[in-house]
Amino acid sequence: MAPSPRKIAITGATGYMGRVVTCKLLAHEHDVTALVRHGTRHRVAAGAHVVELDLFNPAEIAAALKGRDTVLHLVGTAHPNPSKAEEFVRVDLASAKACAAAAARAGVQHFVYVSVAQPAPVMKAYVTARMAAERELGKTRLAATVLRPWYVLGPGHWWPVLLSPVYAIASLIPALRAGAQRLGLVTLEQMTNALVRAIEQPPRAGSWKIVEVPEIRALDESDDSAREADTEPRRE
Repeated sequence: MAPSPRKIAITGATGYMGRVVTCKLLAHEHDVTALVRHGTRHRVAAGAHVVELDLFNPAEIAAALKGRDTVLHLVGTAHPNPSKAEEFVRVDLASAKACAAAAARAGVQHFVYVSVAQPAPVMKAYVTARMAAERELGKTRLAATVLRPWYVLGPGHWWPVLLSPVYAIASLIPALRAGAQRLGLVTLEQMTNALVRAIEQPPRAGSWKIVEVPEIRALDESDDSAREADTEPRRE
């Protein structure tokens, strides 16, 4: 049975994942509103509503979220690398905090957040910022789905394919197998399919779903690939 159409707001709709997932959601006949920076509406996929605003201003975001039941937060630093530690705090963490606060204020039912696989031996500043964003989201008590990819392969993002032999070897070593799976590579197609599924199958009110790399890869194998957290989400 087809899922009920949802009213979705997407931040980061003009980015690497944003445009693709917007098109997929529109193809599934959902009502999609792109929340974008001023002057970037021309980069939004055709068919979506557009609201230009300050993506770090909770009041402006909350106003734009009125009437939306779902928010997908995709704002983040492009091509993250260890040299961008300050940007992870200034952009990734700050935008997530603003969006989570706005969603709670607007009464949004479901918050979908793309975090990062954790723990990880590299990109410590990036992982730290995303983990902090998860904690901020937990404080809101919103129902949430948190996806934790490590690297998403796609146009302009192919270099990690060179590491495939390393992953293959690690998967054969018992002590390294779990890490290799958690930090595995996913494709843009797998990731955006996982986002659509997350939106169409929200968790129960007040609970979380955590979707790790193996579940993202196994998306087509089971409708129950995401493990739902029945306990309280992480809060401080």
